[in-house]
Amino acid sequence: IRLTPEQGHLVFLISGGASSLVEVLPPGAGLGELQRINGWLLGSGLDIVAMNRVRTAISCIKGGRLRSRLGQRRTEAYLISDVPGDDPAVIGSGLLVPPSVLRPLPELPSGIREWVTSMAARVPDCADAPVVPVPVHVIATLRDACQGAAAAAERCGMDVTLHGEFLCGEAAVCGERLARELLAGPPGIHIWGGETTVTLPADPGQGGRNQHLALAAARVLEGHPGVTLLAAGTDGSDGNTQAAGALVDAGTVARARALGLDLEQALAGANAHALLKACGDLVTTGPTGTNVMDLMIGIRQSWTDS
Repeated sequence: IRLTPEQGHLVFLISGGASSLVEVLPPGAGLGELQRINGWLLGSGLDIVAMNRVRTAISCIKGGRLRSRLGQRRTEAYLISDVPGDDPAVIGSGLLVPPSVLRPLPELPSGIREWVTSMAARVPDCADAPVVPVPVHVIATLRDACQGAAAAAERCGMDVTLHGEFLCGEAAVCGERLARELLAGPPGIHIWGGETTVTLPADPGQGGRNQHLALAAARVLEGHPGVTLLAAGTDGSDGNTQAAGALVDAGTVARARALGLDLEQALAGANAHALLKACGDLVTTGPTGTNVMDLMIGIRQSWTDS
């Protein structure tokens, strides 16, 4: 930014995932501290708003602080949202938009809390820095993805139920509920969107929230042919794996059992990836170039068709 002329025009393109990809730490803070804090956050079960509140507290550019470095330069921003409510102060932890209300930090374990408090105390105060208004345009959201999926299904001549709720909370609980809704719902395509969480055990295996959700749904779908559920990240990745998510059906549990694999053990150990890979139920797309959270798409045939 220092090399940009004062009369220059800055255009920021900020997508989902920016919080974990861009950072300027306070003086004396190192990469190891940041990795430890982020590692704990990813397995904590906290939602993205709470996670980004922690990230903002220890950053020299988040929480609107990057905006204070722009001087009087003309600036605008285009955002792709990966957060509920599409709040520009939460997308990317608010690089250019300070929060309207400063929320308290979530409850943290003592070791992490001490690190966060120490780093936050070293973040420069930019309250008196000159600030220019930044027009912000949110150009893509989870709603767009859900509506796009619904339109594609309708073009194929399928009946569509677009569920408007935002899915959140523990992935396993959510997966079981979606499976029950599919079994009880009308035939056709069912579409949900959101971002669930997984509270990791002490020694987690491989997987992600979408694989975890799908595997939990599979035990409800067992014995019910004609019902299939996809859970996948719109960015093409899920957790610490190369898969985007998983596609499960009534036969997933039987396939796992035939291979000598324990579904309950996989869920308890946050190790859904190995089981789903062995069953042939993983979905791998590669990077999609965007991130608007997660899609869950179910198909329920009429019982007469199945």
